Order: sequence, then C-alpha cells, then structure tokens
Amino acid sequence: MSAPASPPYTPPPAEWQLWFDGSAQPNPGRIGLGAVLVGPLGQRHDYSAQAPGNGCNNEAELLALGKALELAREAGAQHLVLRGDSDFAVRHLRGEAVTQVARLKTLIASIRGQLDGFASTRLEWVPRHRNPDADRLSRAALGLPDKPAAWPGSKKRRRR
Repeated sequence: MSAPASPPYTPPPAEWQLWFDGSAQPNPGRIGLGAVLVGPLGQRHDYSAQAPGNGCNNEAELLALGKALELAREAGAQHLVLRGDSDFAVRHLRGEAVTQVARLKTLIASIRGQLDGFASTRLEWVPRHRNPDADRLSRAALGLPDKPAAWPGSKKRRRR
C-alpha cells in the first residue's frame, strides 16, 4: 500500500497592511483623512487629504477607511489587514455595535460593500500610539501639527 500523496505546497496569500485614521477639527468640523498602505514587497503608499464638507470624528474615521480601501483596490491588493485606532469604526464594521445615526449607517454599509470586494480582510483595532503615521497624515490634511507622543500605559493625572 502506498501512502496518499500530500497536496502541493501553497504559499500563504500576499497580505497588504493598511493603517487608517481620520480627524475632525473641531469636532464636528473639517475632516482630515490619513492612510498608509504597505504591500507585501515593501511598496508604500501614503494618503493625506481634506474631505469635502464637515463631520464628526467617527465620520472622519469611516471616510478615511473608505479612501484607504479605494487605494488598496487601485494597487491590486486582494488580502488586507486593516488597522485603525477607532473603536467605533472597528466595532461597527465587525457587526459588534449598531448606530442609529443615518449618515454613519450609510457610510458603514458602503464600507462593508467595499470590504466584500477583497478576497480576505482582517480588521484590527490598535492603540493610537501604534498608528502614528496615519494619525500624522490625517492631522496634516487639516494643517494641524503632530500630536505629542504619549508613553504607552501612561495615564493623565487629575488635579484635585
């Protein structure tokens, strides 16, 4: 009896890394979008632009993700790991939360449709200090300086 033939080796899919962030100044106010797309061969695309109109921080985060997905599609990405520091965007797109705000519901539905156009996507929340490039790009779109770096785990002290 011969052993069954093992299937041929299939390398894992080439994943693209995508970081996104949005800013609203003031909140609500002008919207800045920032995104960083890094391909499996190290190619990098940065995006920074002001969105038309005004909106809140949550809308800014969703618009930034939508634009980042457009960039990924144009670059030919099929497998994406998406990272952002917006708990709102990540939880709502994963289906872990629901909003009643009509504008945000429309954006969430649109982004879900964009996500469906990729072979695979994985959406991850990261703390702000692990998303500095996208944050810098979203703030730069509004002419704002970089935020000072906070030490991970540091907490603001309250005055009494």
